[in-house]
Amino acid sequence: MSMIDPRGILSRAHDLKNYAAQILSRLISIRSLSGAEKEVALFLKEEFARCGAESVEIDRFGNVIASIGSGKPVIAFDAHIDTVDIGEPSLWNIDPFGGKISGGKVWGRGASDQKGGMAAMLTALKILSSLKTRLKSTVYMVGSVLEEDCDGLCWRFLIEKSGLRPDFVILTEPTDGNINRGQRGRMEIEIVVHGLSCHGSAPERGDNAIYKIAPIIEALRRLNDRLPEDPFLGKGSIALSRLRSNSPSLCAVADMAAVYIDRRLTAGETPESAAEQIKTLDEVKLSAAEVVIPLFEKSSWNDYRFPVPKIYPAWTLPQNHPLAENSCRTFEILFEKKPVLSKWTFSTNGVATMGMFGIPTIGFGPGSESLAHAPNEFVEIDYLVRCSALYSLLPWLLT
Repeated sequence: MSMIDPRGILSRAHDLKNYAAQILSRLISIRSLSGAEKEVALFLKEEFARCGAESVEIDRFGNVIASIGSGKPVIAFDAHIDTVDIGEPSLWNIDPFGGKISGGKVWGRGASDQKGGMAAMLTALKILSSLKTRLKSTVYMVGSVLEEDCDGLCWRFLIEKSGLRPDFVILTEPTDGNINRGQRGRMEIEIVVHGLSCHGSAPERGDNAIYKIAPIIEALRRLNDRLPEDPFLGKGSIALSRLRSNSPSLCAVADMAAVYIDRRLTAGETPESAAEQIKTLDEVKLSAAEVVIPLFEKSSWNDYRFPVPKIYPAWTLPQNHPLAENSCRTFEILFEKKPVLSKWTFSTNGVATMGMFGIPTIGFGPGSESLAHAPNEFVEIDYLVRCSALYSLLPWLLT
């Protein structure tokens, strides 16, 4: 790093703050719900080239991949370019797709989660491509797709099908100014109970599946209370997210009922152990309920299907890992204070990069986790500046 001036990089990031804000505003204006990212992907392919990428492509899955440099190690920065929808429109005080720039902030859907990360990556690419000293490492910048619907699937494709296996991954999800080194895992589970339908005027003739599932719901509430807790990642949890039933008519007893579960996995828990906990509940056994782990089968915008079980492992990068130490060192050099090492509450593409493939992964991204999926989402422009500076300097410390 002797030939690289950190002060110069930080100064350049400040000089480019208007670019960072404007490009984020433009990205917000391009609607890109999960599975419908084509327009933003095509825009980014051109913008990566304008920012100085040495190669840019859109892969078969629909991810946008840019690179600069050609040495070792191989470092990948990731920002997913899909967003959730806006929810109830009346809760928004601004146009969710207007990309308004006001009060030192950029407003709109995806500002924090997580087009802000992409805006900071593009700004960092401008900085890296303008340096007179050539990178000794290879830096990939990935705009990944379908993350909101199936976190990590994009990176499973990149690693398993495209052969892109970096030495380090930096996620640009919002971290509230901290450096994040892990998250709980998650999985989705559906419990299905079958009954016998009959006319609603004589319910005693049937076997109502809704009544049969009621004690299972209560048993799940009690199970949530006794799940294990990890000192760093926190407690495992169960959230019931959907209840459905089926009957021949609204004048008939339900012959099927099902409850859908969002199960968060802390350190030491596995998908197998979590499923077994539910299968062995007395209430589940008494009702002869099925415990099902659903498959994710939705196609990407590029019409590629990659069916996988809805399982997303927990992961933690050790505090003394070189990636964590060098990320902290970069932060201290640039901002003259120690960072807070923390974790995400939600799930990220790290479930694949580190959770499945063991690739050292860390996170530093603009924005606040609490604004993800919330109305009136915004990101502070100062966050964009700080992140673009760190993304520009970190590759030099990892070489």
